[in-house]
Amino acid sequence: MIRISPSVLASDFSRLGEEAARMASCGAELLHLDVMDGMFVPNISFGPPVIKAIRKCSPALFDVHLMIEDPGRYIGAFLDAGADSITFHIEAAKDPRAVLESIRAAGCKAAISLKPATPAEAVFPYLELADMVLVMTVEPGFGGQSFMRDMLEKIRTLRHECTRRGLETDIQVDGGIAEDTVAEAAAYGANVFVAGSAVFRSADAAATIAALRRIAEAHYAEAL
Repeated sequence: MIRISPSVLASDFSRLGEEAARMASCGAELLHLDVMDGMFVPNISFGPPVIKAIRKCSPALFDVHLMIEDPGRYIGAFLDAGADSITFHIEAAKDPRAVLESIRAAGCKAAISLKPATPAEAVFPYLELADMVLVMTVEPGFGGQSFMRDMLEKIRTLRHECTRRGLETDIQVDGGIAEDTVAEAAAYGANVFVAGSAVFRSADAAATIAALRRIAEAHYAEAL
């Protein structure tokens, strides 16, 4: 299934509740929430209290992306805040398997992410436990960066491995997603797309979300 997940990193932070509600009304199935601690990545965003505050403003599934050190320590806090899916970085976890198991045990979707320098094969041992794999198509930490096309082969490698194992794992891409790049990412096997500036700064967010979904659906079949 093709899904679009607008990233609130590109939203108006003074109106987070309204922005969250707006994305749902514009047809977004997910809302991507980037949590950054200033240590794993060189930026700081927000944490569980902010997510909990905007949870009541949107019916969308909360797609929480932890760009933090030692993510296993904070899983409970983000579950309590209203996360529907929690993504953590393999590079930040001492025991990725244990983190995935703890998320799944709580009834939440579990996902694992790869920075650009990390090969696809690093997550192969954990694919059976991951509902989703997130491929960063920019360096994590800041929005508005350009899509790294050399990540496309990583997407294809992951999709082929999931297919080989009979897994229906979602493959998400985050970074530089717009109407041109979503076609490429979908053709290589991605089916969940994080879009920040392209959606939040669009004159017609609903039309942009619909266009991204339509383009992705048209190209995703090429990857199967």
